[in-house]
Amino acid sequence: MTRTRSALLVLPAALLLAACGSSTTSSGSSSGAATASSPAVAGPTTEAAACTDAPATAEAPSSVSADLSVAPEVTGTDAAPPCGLVVSDVVVGDGPVAESGSQVEVKYVGAFYDTGQTFDASWNRGADSTLPFTAGAGRVIPGFDQGVQGMAVGGRRVITIPSDLGYGPAGQGPIPGGATLVFVVDLVSVD
Repeated sequence: MTRTRSALLVLPAALLLAACGSSTTSSGSSSGAATASSPAVAGPTTEAAACTDAPATAEAPSSVSADLSVAPEVTGTDAAPPCGLVVSDVVVGDGPVAESGSQVEVKYVGAFYDTGQTFDASWNRGADSTLPFTAGAGRVIPGFDQGVQGMAVGGRRVITIPSDLGYGPAGQGPIPGGATLVFVVDLVSVD
């Protein structure tokens, strides 16, 4: 377990160096990214899709379960991906809030925006498996890092991450360059 957690912390730092770009969000929400440590899976379409301007916060998709005891599922969409980071709270937590510098633990499912195909999930390593990291420290992809900030413990959030806040034009592992990603994140703890 310690070895897996170490790999989950080291790999995102390396991936962050490969990721490029930055973006600002409104409403103080931000997001980060998990690792690409799972085996290769079918990725998103390779055609470049035009993005659309979307608000930084949006209503959560009704297809994502609010039951925090089960792994969430992501469905794909034909809609153009957002140009910037978008966060949608499925469940608003009532515990401590994640801020830059906070030690956090999350459960997550990472999927491709257009297909809904999961490329990585902490849930696949067990219901109690979490990803620990320091919010704002750059140990995960920028969109994931930014999207977790502002969440309260007990919350579930959908974070839609454009490529420039994800793995960039080069991609990483099973994630092709230019991919828009969706993470469903449960905030388990904040220290």
